[in-house]
Amino acid sequence: MLYAALKTLHLVSIIVWVGGMVFAHFYLRPAVAGLNPPERLRLMNDVLGRFFRDVLGAALITLATGLWMIGRIAKATVQAGGQFSMPLDWTLMSLLGSVMVIIFLVIRFRFYPQLARSVADQSWQSAGAALARIRSMVSLNLALGTFIVVFTLLY
Repeated sequence: MLYAALKTLHLVSIIVWVGGMVFAHFYLRPAVAGLNPPERLRLMNDVLGRFFRDVLGAALITLATGLWMIGRIAKATVQAGGQFSMPLDWTLMSLLGSVMVIIFLVIRFRFYPQLARSVADQSWQSAGAALARIRSMVSLNLALGTFIVVFTLLY
């Protein structure tokens, strides 16, 4: 029962993270493209601030539940007298998921503060550059997240 609850929490966290990236990249960004830079950049700063706060929690939950599930299976296998060997899909999921967390942390703690400062200073060119960096890194994370989901479902 606990394993099922943690797996559900793991999947919901991934849905929030990857789904939020899909929404921001494919729906929000094009919808605000017609706004003047000050309005667009203020709106994106506000939305991303809220999203990144929640993604930080989702990323930590995803890591914690993933590690717990792997550890639980490994422990049960060893206690039963077997030898634990992590499956390829779990290995790939763990490795690329960790890369995604690192990319997110760079976005959240390096580029988002640049965006927020530039918006506060009304430095629209600098804010646009910071947002462009965020967008490119979010695109990379979205590609990695999509690959992980597709690979683990098809493997």
